[in-house]
Amino acid sequence: MQADRKRIERLLKTAKGQLDGILRMVEEDRYCMDISAQVMSTDAILRKVNNEIIRAHMKGCVKEAILEGKGDEKIDELMLVVDKLTK
Repeated sequence: MQADRKRIERLLKTAKGQLDGILRMVEEDRYCMDISAQVMSTDAILRKVNNEIIRAHMKGCVKEAILEGKGDEKIDELMLVVDKLTK
């Protein structure tokens, strides 16, 4: 993986902590909208992680494949991810 590994790890650990907190909130029968707000916050972190990973993939793997004349496969692979993101 060519993304900033330390940043990715930090964000994922933050998301993990938030998920643990959300689980506690559910177990404690906390207010629905408070739980929802934490879920959206965690989702935003995971989206940020995914964007960073995809960006690094395009700047590294996809760029390299294009320069080697093998870009079609990597572009198709990337489009599968884009399709999933837009659903």
